Amino acid sequence: IGVGSAFEGWSPREQDAVYRVLLPMTPPRGHSFHLEPGTAGKKCMRNFPIRVQQECTCTREQWGENMLCFLHHPQEQLKRYQDPSLLHTLCTGSYLDVQKSGRWFYQLLTVRPALFQSHNWHLVLLPSRRSCQFKATNGTESYRIEVLFGVRQGSSHVFVSSQPRQAFTTSTTWPETYAVAEMKFFEYIARRAPPDSLHLKCLQFFTRLQLGLGFSIYTMKTIVMHLQNILPVSQWRRRHFVMRLIDISESLRTCVEVRCLNLFIVGNRRLPEEISLPPELLTAGTCNLFHDLVMDPVVHSQAMNKYVEL
Repeated sequence: IGVGSAFEGWSPREQDAVYRVLLPMTPPRGHSFHLEPGTAGKKCMRNFPIRVQQECTCTREQWGENMLCFLHHPQEQLKRYQDPSLLHTLCTGSYLDVQKSGRWFYQLLTVRPALFQSHNWHLVLLPSRRSCQFKATNGTESYRIEVLFGVRQGSSHVFVSSQPRQAFTTSTTWPETYAVAEMKFFEYIARRAPPDSLHLKCLQFFTRLQLGLGFSIYTMKTIVMHLQNILPVSQWRRRHFVMRLIDISESLRTCVEVRCLNLFIVGNRRLPEEISLPPELLTAGTCNLFHDLVMDPVVHSQAMNKYVEL
């Protein structure tokens, strides 16, 4: 699933865009995934260990499927006739390991390169601990691609992924990500926008303008998504360009002043019906991205100075 700015159409660095792909992982036969919230008492920005459990497959064998049961067949027979359990390959203890999953995918690219190289494209693998990054080149063109691994929460558009949220994230921790739900929102807006809509240009302009000034790209994306959800698509046309830039600037100023910028997906009662969320996120309260500004007056003062500079 293509996620992020390059696929949504507003990358601030067009010449150095990173194409991020979320690769949904499903348990192989004889296994199941169980997400265990690792941040007790919080409704948003959660972290999940993914417990891997072996399941009985004896009934499948009776149906004629050529598969032994990890729970009820002798270990010697399993070692001889069946691939090892996921618990012995991609897990640390009973939990799915991000780094082992990444190494497995790297080996797949290295051992079977013909699966991924065609039409004279060449892959150069790049070092990464929690994803699979590579550069694809054909002599004249070059693209950076990052493959993230994720597990879907039920049938929703919310995943837990290998992308870290903090500087250090343990290898068995999978942070919750709303990237797919946000991509669905951009698709929803695009289907309704007039041909001369500049909503993506507004976002691209502002994210490029503030590079190096301290506000994150995700902060600007969140502000624009909130505005897109409030203002009709007819008010993002070419003649409204300057007005919308002023709206974005004023929204950023207000959020910094009141020290509050809520996540777009969590606790949002105005999302399109086609964006599916887990039940607990549908009823969750808001989650403040500017929590640090509330806790530290110095950080708040610095943020105000950054806005004035912007």
